[in-house]
Amino acid sequence: MAKYDLKFIDRFNEKTIKVEKVTKELYTRNEDVINIYVDDNDLGMCISLDKSTAIKFAKTLRTEINKINTDTNE
Repeated sequence: MAKYDLKFIDRFNEKTIKVEKVTKELYTRNEDVINIYVDDNDLGMCISLDKSTAIKFAKTLRTEINKINTDTNE
């Protein structure tokens, strides 16, 4: 299996965005979450989403992308 690290660079090339699946221990069980890291340094931010929230976020992001494509075609 290939090992790679995929990062995205923001529009102004100032910060990186990294997305990964993480298993967190919650009370007596483990739960898989999607972590979105903005910037890799100590001042960065992390957003943790459960599966259903990540799915809704992805759908919303696709909708907003389609609005950009529609706006540029007019």
